[in-house]
Amino acid sequence: MANAAINDAKDRMDKSLKALERDLGSIRAGRANASLLTGINVDYYGAPTPLNQMSAITIPEPRVLQVSPYDESSLKDIETALLKSDLGINPQNDGSVIRLVIPQLTTETRQELAKEVGKHAEQGKVAIRNVRREAMDHLKKQEKDGEISEDELRRFEKDVQKVTDDATKAADDMAAAKEKEITEG
Repeated sequence: MANAAINDAKDRMDKSLKALERDLGSIRAGRANASLLTGINVDYYGAPTPLNQMSAITIPEPRVLQVSPYDESSLKDIETALLKSDLGINPQNDGSVIRLVIPQLTTETRQELAKEVGKHAEQGKVAIRNVRREAMDHLKKQEKDGEISEDELRRFEKDVQKVTDDATKAADDMAAAKEKEITEG
């Protein structure tokens, strides 16, 4: 029973780390990265459609993203969606593909992006700590109900703390890697 609680906590912490990884991937670091376009939906025949489902996204040069729509008639819709997005990059439409040139980052922009990375990392760690608290509460309830002994409770709490420490370290490592990518970009 208690092992199930620990495994559940580990799974939920892994999901928090995956969400953090997605969030950090969407922060531009002066390099072309297809994940920058994740979450951009195009109004395609009246239905919001994810950009990556209606076009091929390639990186022909280190600072250039190229969007090649499967249906060329959707080129204007894609361009409109990119303009409306919060990317801050003007799309260049040549009639068959759209190119997004990622601008060089200024020192000030790098500092702002590093702060944003820190905020995302802290949100991820808060989510991890919330999972830890819920797991600990669950274990204490099991001990109170007589399902596990006090000694087992202490051992399981240590296990939950170890899983939490590992997940927190992974979040810190992800944030440090992203900050390094931004500052060196």
